[in-house]
Amino acid sequence: MLDTTLLLLFIPTFLVISATPGMCMTLALTLGMSIGVRRTMYMMWGELIGVAMVSVLAVVGVASIMLNYPSAFLVLKYAGGAYLVYLGIQMWRSRGKMAIDLADNSFDTVSGRQLAIQGFVTAIANPKGWAFTVSLLPSFINPDMPMPPQLAALVVIILLSEFTFLMLYATGGKTLRRMLERSDNVRLINRLSGSLMIAVGIWLAVS
Repeated sequence: MLDTTLLLLFIPTFLVISATPGMCMTLALTLGMSIGVRRTMYMMWGELIGVAMVSVLAVVGVASIMLNYPSAFLVLKYAGGAYLVYLGIQMWRSRGKMAIDLADNSFDTVSGRQLAIQGFVTAIANPKGWAFTVSLLPSFINPDMPMPPQLAALVVIILLSEFTFLMLYATGGKTLRRMLERSDNVRLINRLSGSLMIAVGIWLAVS
């Protein structure tokens, strides 16, 4: 019922994807610095629910698109790659919502429910998440085997990987806050993250 070879290839692939800085990881890092890991976990639960929903919807939708409109899939892939490049340029310039800004303390008085909703909305509205799931997940599904168990296994791997790196980013927030007290270091982190995002966008477009 499961293609173990594809699953074993998917695990390291998505670990790298989860580790790549993006909207959700940047949010976890920022919240870890401002409100601590325990309260940041409210955001994580909302984000994980959103990621699971995006994964299922993307795979089911892409399966239909690939069968009926293969050219539309190519357009979607190129558009996703181009948008990631745009986000990377914004981060490199320390602009946009994904760039780290230690002066932003807007989450200090936010409730757990609001944090969970923020995590869910961020995951659902995250172009990076859609781009990755749309471009990569269908490649790890064997068309000769039933889709539901394969999709369930992939979603479990995705959620475990996402939670692991969300915790790492949030836990490292306090330490990073000391390191990022100087604006030069903040710009450096933004530029490194932006460069990675640009590279991923190009990779998605040409893969």
